[in-house]
Formats: sequence, C-alpha cells, structure tokens
Amino acid sequence: MRNTGPKTRKARRIGEPLRDKDAKYMVKRAYPPGMHGQNRARLSEFAIHHREKQKAKWIYDLSERQFSRYVHDAARKRATTGDTLLQFLESRLDNVVYRLGLAASRAQGRQIVGHGFITVDSKKVNIPSFQVSVGSTIEINPAKRDSKYVERLQTAIKEYKPQEWLELDAKNLKGRVLSKPTPQMSGSTIQMDLIVEHYNR
Repeated sequence: MRNTGPKTRKARRIGEPLRDKDAKYMVKRAYPPGMHGQNRARLSEFAIHHREKQKAKWIYDLSERQFSRYVHDAARKRATTGDTLLQFLESRLDNVVYRLGLAASRAQGRQIVGHGFITVDSKKVNIPSFQVSVGSTIEINPAKRDSKYVERLQTAIKEYKPQEWLELDAKNLKGRVLSKPTPQMSGSTIQMDLIVEHYNR
C-alpha cells in the first residue's frame, strides 16, 4: 500500500526535499517532525539504510511491494544493481512524463497517465508503471488536446529544459527518450548502494 501522508513531513524526516516545494519549508524547520525532532540520537547503520530506502519509495511514490520488486528485478541483471534500479525507477512512464515537463510532479504524472492523457509511440498507455524504452516517443494524447489542462500546459512548458537523457518538443507537447538515465544525468541524490545493502541483509 502506498503511503499517501503529508510529503513535507516525510521530507523533514529524512532531511531532504522530496519535491521542489519542500525546500522552502525545510529552511524554517530543518529537523525531523515531532516534539523530539531536534534532539534525535545518531542513526544506526540499519536506520541509515532504511531511511535511504524510504526516501526512494517516497520520491517515486511507490508501495513497499512495488519497490522491493524493482530491487529484486534489478539484482537479476548483469549490470550494477544500483544503477539498474535507478533506471527502472526513472523509466516509469509517470516519472518520464514529469521529467519531460508534461506534469508538474510525479503524482500529477501518475494522474494524467491514468486518465489517458499520454501516448507512447502513438498508442495510449494508462499504466503509470509502464517502462519506457530508449527511442520511445511520449506525447499528449491528441484526443485530449482541447482540455483545459493541455491549454495551461502549453504556456507552462515553453521554457522547460529536460534532463540530458530526454529530448522535448515543447511546441508539439512531446518528447523522446535518448538514452538510459545515469545517476549523473538524473541528478539523483539517492544512494542506491545503501538500498541494495538493505535488501541483502
């Protein structure tokens, strides 16, 4: 089951913003929530690993079952498990929609995918967890072009610059996956090696 509680509270718990708008709140309260938030003891090794896992789950808005499946699938690949795990997470359709600027957040990306606003290679896909491949084209469904959401998006996306593993055609509201994302390309602050160690305990 996905944890849908207050995201800023979660961000304060791990000490890092989960969304862009969390940062301004954390300037005022740069400590964990709760009455003892400013006097927390040093974390154990297990707690550090667990916190990193929670951070990744919350950033990508996944349940424990979903996340553990990604970890186990990544471990079966020949490549480095941590890098493969990041690629699985970043290649989710809801995340790619967000990274392209077609949604303001991953949560909104999940919503518009579920509502049929997105096509992949000209076919409607309404599954947020769909894995997007290198070379795929992601765009706003032509059947939804007259919606108020798309009208607002056309103004908001004009100056948007996606990460280097993606290409955006802002005028036509579509993008393409140029390569598999690396930690450097995605700007990820998640320490995937700690997560892998957590599941290998």
